[in-house]
Amino acid sequence: MSDLPTELIALASSVVLLIAQILLQAFTMTSEVGLAYNASARDEARPVRGVVAGRAERALRNLLETYPAFVALALMLAITGRTGGLGAAGAWLWLIARVIYVPLYLIGAPFVRSVAWAAALVGLGLMLMRFMTFAPAM
Repeated sequence: MSDLPTELIALASSVVLLIAQILLQAFTMTSEVGLAYNASARDEARPVRGVVAGRAERALRNLLETYPAFVALALMLAITGRTGGLGAAGAWLWLIARVIYVPLYLIGAPFVRSVAWAAALVGLGLMLMRFMTFAPAM
C-alpha cells in the first residue's frame, strides 16, 4: 500500500469514516425509534428527538456536504499525478479534522467543533490549491 499516493490512502480511510458514521447514525436512531421501524420502509416519518441520535444524524449530513468534494479532489490529484505536497497535507487534514469532528459534535462542543469543521475546509482548500497550481511537493 506504500506505493499508493497519500491522497488515495486518505480516500480509502475516509470510506471507513463514512461507514462508521452511517452505523453510528443507524444505531442511535434504532435505539430511539426501535428496530422494527428502522428496518421497515419508514412510510410514516418518525423524526429522531433524542439529543445523541439527532447529533449523529446531523454529523453524518455534515460529512456528506463536503465528502463529494474530497473524493473528487483526491481522485483529481491521483489521476493527474499531482499528488504529494499540499494535496497530501490537505487530504490528511480533511480526514483527521472530520474524525475529530464526530465526537465533538456528539458531546455538543460548539466552538471547538467549528474549528474542526474549518480545519477540514482548509484541507479541501489545500488540495484544490495543489491541483490548481501544481505546487511542488514538499
